[in-house]
Amino acid sequence: MVINRNEIYFRKLKLEDFNAVVDWSRDEHFCEANGWQKNRDHMEVFKWWERCVANQQKDMIRLGIEYKNRLIGHADLTEINENCAEIGIAIGDSTLWNIGIGTRMIEELINYANEQFGITTFYGETHETNHRSRKLMKKIGFKEESRVGTDLYIGKEVKLVQYKLVLKE
Repeated sequence: MVINRNEIYFRKLKLEDFNAVVDWSRDEHFCEANGWQKNRDHMEVFKWWERCVANQQKDMIRLGIEYKNRLIGHADLTEINENCAEIGIAIGDSTLWNIGIGTRMIEELINYANEQFGITTFYGETHETNHRSRKLMKKIGFKEESRVGTDLYIGKEVKLVQYKLVLKE
């Protein structure tokens, strides 16, 4: 599948996107991969989304990913400190996994962070058994730094893998 550049982009999160987020909470694969309880309480999801829209912190930026005129996920820059940041992405509609959207949007986010904030060092973390995420990190050029800590992923306690990418000057 070829992704048309004009059909996918970052944008500010909006409260009106809530229905898309409810759809994510019903997507079994998304919920498993992101540690969400499937079919979470509607009000609980709304309160979480309301915080996402309103609480942009100075050391965190969360942008919505819009594809074909609908919100399909979000991308984050967190722990922003001088020229460093942690990077993350979540595609809420699992039918859109494995077609290059994540790779494309992480690359776009890296460019945005570098151009807007001078960030040159990026960190990422994923679960050892999250092969899609690990493949994405390697494809973009992240290097494995360590394997510290564990976390639940798809119902199992697994090692966490930390990655680093330093842009060339």
